[in-house]
This record gives sequence, structure tokens and C-alpha cells, in this order.
Amino acid sequence: MKKNPDNLMMNRETIKNENTMSDHFDYESINENDNSNIKLKKKKKKKKNASNLQIMNITYFFLLIFLGMIGYYIHFQLMESDEVINNAYNKREEILSESVIRGNILANDGTILAQTITNDDGTETRTYPFGALFAHSVGYSTHGQTGVELLGNYKLLTSNAPVTDIIKEDLNGEKHVGDNVITSLDVALTKSAYDALGNNTGAVIAIEPSTGKILTMVSKPDFDPNVIVTDYNDIIADDHNSNLLNRATSGLYTPGSTFKLFTLYEYIREHPDYENYAYECGGSISIEDNTIKCASGKVHGEESIFDSFAYSCNSSFVNMGISLDKVKYRDTCEKLLFNTDLPINYPYKASEFSLHSNSSTFETMQTAIGQGKTLVTPLHLVLIASSIANNGVLYKPYVITGIENRYETVMKTYSPEKVDTLFSPYDVEVLRKFLKCVIDYGTAQKLQSDLYDAYGKTGTAQIEDGTHTNSLFMGFAEKGDKKIAICVVMEDMPDGSIPAVPVAKAVFDTYFS
Repeated sequence: MKKNPDNLMMNRETIKNENTMSDHFDYESINENDNSNIKLKKKKKKKKNASNLQIMNITYFFLLIFLGMIGYYIHFQLMESDEVINNAYNKREEILSESVIRGNILANDGTILAQTITNDDGTETRTYPFGALFAHSVGYSTHGQTGVELLGNYKLLTSNAPVTDIIKEDLNGEKHVGDNVITSLDVALTKSAYDALGNNTGAVIAIEPSTGKILTMVSKPDFDPNVIVTDYNDIIADDHNSNLLNRATSGLYTPGSTFKLFTLYEYIREHPDYENYAYECGGSISIEDNTIKCASGKVHGEESIFDSFAYSCNSSFVNMGISLDKVKYRDTCEKLLFNTDLPINYPYKASEFSLHSNSSTFETMQTAIGQGKTLVTPLHLVLIASSIANNGVLYKPYVITGIENRYETVMKTYSPEKVDTLFSPYDVEVLRKFLKCVIDYGTAQKLQSDLYDAYGKTGTAQIEDGTHTNSLFMGFAEKGDKKIAICVVMEDMPDGSIPAVPVAKAVFDTYFS
């Protein structure tokens, strides 16, 4: 049969078109499959990246927790371990005391201030060779611990003797001998302060400004730590004398005129032209029906700001105080350690400053001269004096300077630690001039000496509605690079007297002689 050429051409075109369509369809299918595969791979990659990110986040989270734990462990070892170990609720002490004889507490020259005597029957007696002299500074280790006995408790019950000694004592069933705690306490200075304070109630604390070492700390009424075991109940029952209270660190006192240093400092900060200040003292000052008199009814007459400070004129300082910005006044006092923690490991009470922006005029008048609701510890005042003596720099006060084993091999020493700069060099230069005026022609002329240059501020505080008077002194003395800062408080003294000054002089004379 003869084929039709036209049909043949048509069939060829149809086949070609079909083949072309078929080829085109396959190509798009392949492209779609490839795109799907690419998208699938990208999706899987995104899931994998997201999974990796989650793993990394979890890893970082646990790494941060681990670093935090390491950081806290280091902080605990450096800052809190002794406090926790020395806690009365920590039973570890009892366990240690069963196998270790409590070590000695030593003065800065190696003199024994506390030691444990082992009796013939094997019992132990803690003895204090100086009796009441170091009662509050060294403390006691029976009925709990106080003073250095508390601060160094763990060290005293730890033995760093040679390993051979430890093994020998273990084999023989003998107790180990604890390490000795070396302190900065000075026997001669403490005896001088103790004797000068006499039978009066009060406190003396002195420190070395360039290091913060506590040189002496005396508080009266006191007690004999040698008989604390038998007399403890009687002592705590006498709440009138509060013999166990360390007034040097925990006695809160109305500061009296020693606070005029704080008022003066704020006045100078707010009045750069302070040297032009002048006041006519008529013996009293009255504002809004409130009257405050100068001590002992004195009339000081015309005064400069230096005279006002040297003579401790109440009227002039009330005049200054009411001109101050109360908010700035409070801020300055809090910068100078009121209403805040003090940089010390020793037990203490924080000083209190209550003046605020809405305080009454009378409260402001009272505050300016150190009366009213303001309360301060001798520890606080000596830190301020120390900072001025040390060009404005405050060092952390401390009493334990080192640890040694039974063979006097030093195991650890403690270095001075700078806390803050409370005053600028300019502030120090100005304040020293004022503090020197008090010695040169003011209320503390008895501190003039050829052995040293003294600086300070006296205070007479009226308490209990004015029926009782406390005497205070804060300041420092220096001879070249040798310096000592001090605060003295004497309770219930005759009105108008300043018996705290001779006590400070006795300590200064001993230190520089």
C-alpha cells in the first residue's frame, strides 16, 4: 500500500512533538526533584545548626554554673571560711578540740596573752597571764568565744607541726599542739591606756594609720577571763555594768563635739570661701523658739571658723549647721561611715545618723553639735582620725597579723589592706589645720609635747536629758613617719571637764617615748 507523504509528515511532527513534550516533562521533573533535595538538605542543615546551637547554649549554661561555683568557692575560702568555721553552731570546733591543744595568743613582741596549761590529770586550763588587761581584745574561749579567741579560733585548733610530730603523737595517743596566733596588740600601750582610764567606765582604741593594725583596745568595766568559767553567770546577770560589752567596738555613744568635725567638713564643701566665716558668740543661739547654749555658759565673742572649732563653740556650729543642705549633709556623713558596715572582721555596731530632708530645725541644730539622735562607736571615730592622719586613705583595721606553729615557724602573715580614700589630699590639708588649732590654743592644749605633734577634737556629750556627761577625744599624733590614731570615751564625767585628753596623752607619750 502506498503511504501518504502528508500523513507521514504529520506523524513525524506528532512524534517529534510528543518526544519534545516528553523530554520537557522529564527535565522539569528532574529540576523539581533537585530543588526538593536541595531544600531538604537545607532544612536538615538548619535543623542540625539549631540542634548544635541548643547544645552550645546548654554547654555554656553549665559552664557558667561551673565557673560560678569555682568563683564562689574561691570567694568562700578567701572571705567567709573563717567566719563559717568560727560560727558557734559549727560542730567542727568540738571535734578539733578533742584532738588539738589550743594554741597561744601572742602580743606584737611575742609576749603570751593566752595559753593552755595541761594539768597532771590531763585536763586543760585556758589561762590569761595579764588578767583583765586584755579581757576584751583577746577575749575568752569558754561559754563561746570573743575577741581574738573568736577570730583565730580555727587557727588555734589547727596544728601545722612537722608531719613526724603529728605521726608520733597519733601513735602515742597524744593531742597535737595548735598553732599560735600573733596579734598587733602592744602590751605597753595597753597597760598605759588601761591605767589612764582608771576605774572609770569607757573605752580606748588606738590603731596604726599606715597599716590599720589595732595597737590597743581597752574597755571598762572589765572582767578577769581566768575566772570566766566560774563567774560567767554572775557577770551576765549584772546588766548595769555590762562588763562583757566591748565598748570600744560596740558601745554606741552620743558623739558630742567630736561630731563638729563632720559638720565642719560639710560646711567647707558647701562654702569654698569658708575662711571668710565670722560669728559673734553671745553664749547661746535661738532659732524658732529653740535655744542652744555654749558649754558651761561661755561667751566666745567674735570668732573665725578656726576659733569656732578650737573653742568648740556650740552657737557658731549651730549657725553653720542650719545653713547646710540636709541631703548633702547626710550623704557626706554616710560616705564617712555612718549608717553603713565598717571594714572590720571584729564584732561591732554600726554608727547611726538620722537627719534627713524633712528633719525639724531643732533636730538640725542638735545634730550640728553632735547631740540629738546621732550615735557613734569609738571604733568609727578612730577610723576617721586614722584616715586623716594617713593622707585620706583608710586601711582595714585588723588585729591578727600572723600564724606560727609550735616551733615558731611562721605559717601565714596578713598584710595591710586598703579600703577607701575618705578624704582628698586638699581636704586632709585643710582638716589638719583645724585639728591642730584644738591642740595649739583650743580645748586640748594638754596634748602639746616635744615628743610628737598632736591633732584632734574633744567632745562633751550631754546624755539622759542632760543629767550625765560623757567625755570624748578623737585624733592622732605623729613624729616623722611614725603615727598613731586614737579615740577615748569616758562615761559620766563632771560637766565641762575633758578627762579623755589626759588618757590620750598617756598613750601618745608611751608610743613615742
